[in-house]
Amino acid sequence: MPLSSEQFERLIHEHSPALYRVAFRMLGDRHLAEDVLQEAFRSVWTGRAKLDPERSERAWLASILRRRIIDRWRKKSDVKCVGDSETLDRASLDADPFGDELSAEMQLALDRLPVELKETLLLVVVGELTHREAAETLGVPLGTVLSRVNRARGRLREYLSARQPK
Repeated sequence: MPLSSEQFERLIHEHSPALYRVAFRMLGDRHLAEDVLQEAFRSVWTGRAKLDPERSERAWLASILRRRIIDRWRKKSDVKCVGDSETLDRASLDADPFGDELSAEMQLALDRLPVELKETLLLVVVGELTHREAAETLGVPLGTVLSRVNRARGRLREYLSARQPK
C-alpha cells in the first residue's frame, strides 16, 4: 500500500535531520546536501509504493539518499572536492544548525577515511541506523559493518589526536 501524503510528511519530519547530516558529511557542502536530500525525498514520493512495511523506514530512506549521493558524485562537474577550502569556508561561515557537530576539523578528518569506512560510519552514527540496517542498506554482511565502524572510529581518533596541539 503506497504512502499517503500524511505518512510522507511524517517521514520527512522524523528522518530529515539525520539524513541531512549524512548528506552533509558525505558531500561536505550544505547546499549540495539540501539538494540531494530534496532529490531523495522526491524519489521516495515517486517510489512510495515500494515501501516494505517489514523494513526499517530509516534504512529505506538512507538507501535512497545513498543512491542520490552516488549520482551526485558521478556528476563531478558540479561537486567540489570535499577538501576544497572554499566549500569548507562557506559551510563554516553559514549559520550551522548542528553547531560543532559539523566542524570543519571533523569534516577534514572524515575526508581522510576511505569511502566505504566513511559511508558506513555516517549511516550508523549520523544517520542513526542500526548496524543491521546499515548492512542491509550497503548490501554487506553485518560483521563487515561492525568492522568498518570500528576501523573508522579508530582512524578518526588518530587523525583528530594528531591535529591536537602538544
